[in-house]
Amino acid sequence: MKVADWETSSSEASDTEVNANDANDELYYAPGSLPKLQFRSDISKVRWNDEICMAEVVEKRGKLWTTTGIIRSGKTYCSVEETLFLAELGALVLMDDKDVQLSLKDIYGKIEDEKNGCCRELFEVFRHLKSLGYIVGRHGVPWSMKAIKSNSFQGTPKSSSNIVDTEVNATSFIVKRLSNLQMDELRLNFDVYLPNSKFRKSSPGDPAFLLCLIRDSPPSKRHIETLDTQCGEVPLQICHVDHGRVSFFSFSKQLAEK
Repeated sequence: MKVADWETSSSEASDTEVNANDANDELYYAPGSLPKLQFRSDISKVRWNDEICMAEVVEKRGKLWTTTGIIRSGKTYCSVEETLFLAELGALVLMDDKDVQLSLKDIYGKIEDEKNGCCRELFEVFRHLKSLGYIVGRHGVPWSMKAIKSNSFQGTPKSSSNIVDTEVNATSFIVKRLSNLQMDELRLNFDVYLPNSKFRKSSPGDPAFLLCLIRDSPPSKRHIETLDTQCGEVPLQICHVDHGRVSFFSFSKQLAEK
């Protein structure tokens, strides 16, 4: 077993600042650091939708959306972990269905109740990887329907609004299915891609590795073999969070065969 202890305490903020006028508008900062919440000129606006357990982007600003959110018929939707991550950076405001702005405390609450497919530990991992420049998406939720074969849906919608409804409803079903799973259940959580300025949601390619969070005891050999089979040719990483410290583990084929 190989252990990659990528030292980071997401709860420990430093004096690292993010330049909102950075030409690339991508966020890369040192492990163990978080950007200060600051005023930005490129603040996006999203509206939370309890029905699909995601937020719809209503005002998109900045280049962060190149690697954030999923696309469905021209609209962008972001998960609760993406929403909180950008809100912490001051790059996003979240509204409810009555256009009332929600506070960071409100968004943390959406993480804590775990009904939206994320938990505190998973968010720690997500924030850690994003802070290092990795591109992270939920496993099982395509970035764009362009990456899915045209025969994914049965029947021919009669209008563009029907196309939107069909794609959003299909994605909503996937997200809800993931949300209904127990957080302690061993499963693939994230697809993780290396930092890539040429990343395209319509053709993301294979991730660098797939990530599975463990919250309690180490997984058994049988569970590791099952997860490894699901990964195919993509490497599997196991992660664990202990008091804000994120650790990553990988298992060699030789070890799995013993």
